[in-house]
Amino acid sequence: MSLPPKTKHPPWLKVKIPGGSNYTRLKKLVTDLRLHTVCESALCPNMGECWERGTATFMILGDVCTRSCGFCAVTTGRPMGLDMLEPLRVARAVEVLGLKHAVVTSVNRDDLKDGGAEIFAQTITKIREKCPGCTVEVLIPDFRGMEEPLRRVMAARPDILNHNTETVPRLYSRVRPGARYHRSIELLLRAKELNPEGITKTGLMLGLGEERDEVLSVMSDLVKIECDIMTLGQYLRPSVDHLPVERYVLPEEFAELKRLGETMGIHHVESGPLVRSSYHADDHVGMLKVIEGGRAKHESASNLGSR
Repeated sequence: MSLPPKTKHPPWLKVKIPGGSNYTRLKKLVTDLRLHTVCESALCPNMGECWERGTATFMILGDVCTRSCGFCAVTTGRPMGLDMLEPLRVARAVEVLGLKHAVVTSVNRDDLKDGGAEIFAQTITKIREKCPGCTVEVLIPDFRGMEEPLRRVMAARPDILNHNTETVPRLYSRVRPGARYHRSIELLLRAKELNPEGITKTGLMLGLGEERDEVLSVMSDLVKIECDIMTLGQYLRPSVDHLPVERYVLPEEFAELKRLGETMGIHHVESGPLVRSSYHADDHVGMLKVIEGGRAKHESASNLGSR
């Protein structure tokens, strides 16, 4: 993979250079336990900051993806077989780090009958066994629209079910050729139906050529399916082989989209140039009680109105 030509990023896209004692400790832990992180595989710009905070997003099911999305730096190819001890090692890492909130994602595994759902479920279970007080967020693939794999993951009761819509419908064929917008929306809807008390979350990248009205239309769709949390961040080109950045979105535009999304009915919109789907995800744990409280008030008001 060739790095993109040297371009000058806007001043608001400054990131912390990886380093520090916590970064070194986490790097060694991940290496020793033979784990993968999306932070490394997807070339996340926030890795220096997050790792120094002692947080990372674990990537299960290997580090080779069966899809080739136009924005993603994760290696595409034919994955190796399953590592059935991986869930236990992830749980061990969560335990050693003393995490209060663990985030687990994966590559797409279209080669597997269940898309890797069983390993997701086992990872949630093992984390709960080793760290009973730790909340668990999973960022899952679309499982090719199959319902049974989603049921298996939801049966393990993740605290937050995250699935990224990534971009607006018009750009799917170019940005996510192996995915379908309606499939992602339906997954989030089914997750809410399977666990109405659970938190659902999704994210979009901006700067790929989307129009403002298209972003607002996606927000409207998310409100209809009662999606609780949305993240909005700036797309950054990983290499010359990936889609170019069409434009850099201004910080004030991100702030305005946050305001509009929350006004429309999304409980929390995390919006900013460097925001990623798991950026400061531990802070979102506080949203659990806020969202639950908001639902309780809404239900009380509805009950009063029906009398």
